[in-house]
This record gives sequence, C-alpha cells and structure tokens, in this order.
Amino acid sequence: MKVLSKQNNSHMCIICGMENTLGVQAQFYNMDDGSVGGLFTFRPEHQSYPGRVHGGMLATMIDELAGRVLWTDHPDQLAVTMDINVRYRKPVPYNVPLKGRGVYSKKLSRMYTAKCWIMDMDNNVLAEGEAKYLVMPTEQITDANFDEELDILIKDEVNEINFGKFEPSANG
Repeated sequence: MKVLSKQNNSHMCIICGMENTLGVQAQFYNMDDGSVGGLFTFRPEHQSYPGRVHGGMLATMIDELAGRVLWTDHPDQLAVTMDINVRYRKPVPYNVPLKGRGVYSKKLSRMYTAKCWIMDMDNNVLAEGEAKYLVMPTEQITDANFDEELDILIKDEVNEINFGKFEPSANG
C-alpha cells in the first residue's frame, strides 16, 4: 500500500519519542486508503518473559496507532483514549521488525473508534485491538506546547508498506 506522507515524532513519547532512550522510536505514515501504518522494532527493554514483548507495550502500540488515525485527516487535533480492548494472538519477539496498521471503524465529530493490528513482516497478525477516543481541545489535554513536542520529522525512503492479504478497508 502506498505511503502518502510521514507523521511527526515527539521528543519523549514511550512509542514515538526520539529522545526517549527506553522508547520504541516507531515511525508512522499516512497511507493512501486513509489508514495509518507504522514500522517499529521492540527491544529487550520492552520484554515480559525472556524473548517476548510485554503485553502492555503491545497495548500501548495499539493505543498509539489508534490515536494516530486521527492525524491522517486532522493533524492539528488531539484526542484521549476512552476505552481500549486488545487481543493477543501470538507471542511477539523483540529485536524483530514489525508493522502496524490503524483504521477508523466509527467516526463522529467529537469521538471516533479505530481498529488496529500489529503484524510481523510476513503479515501474520500478532495482536489486534480497538480503541475509542474523545477529540478535545489541546489546552484541555496538556499545557505543554504540542507543536514543540511533536516537531521531529525523520525523513526516510519508505514509500510503501505491504500489509499483504490483510488489508481491511479504512471504512471498517
């Protein structure tokens, strides 16, 4: 699937923060079907049992993907998680490149729901989830300068992410 543009990274987010030495430092992309795609590799610092990524980190990645769905069409807005459900399908190893995908499943003016998947590079679904978000004014969420926190754009040559046969539509 074609990448339309790259989303910015933050300084300190546990998932996308480029200055967070314990973070995942994941990269996110706006896809041509209106979904968000992500590329990332968990490290040993993210483990639960040896050789496996902690389920909480997988839930956090699902949360990040779902939150970034909003930025595919409203990059200047923020939303907060109201509810999240995660299903773990297979153990997820660390030090292995992975990809994620998030799509709107319901969209209203101040609320949306997104479905998300974490996959290996062979397109096997390792975890999936759905999260509900409330869109709110930035000043009600944080007093930090959002534009300054989320101002890192890591240029790369990613112009396509292959989601294989697992290509659910952005409409659900």
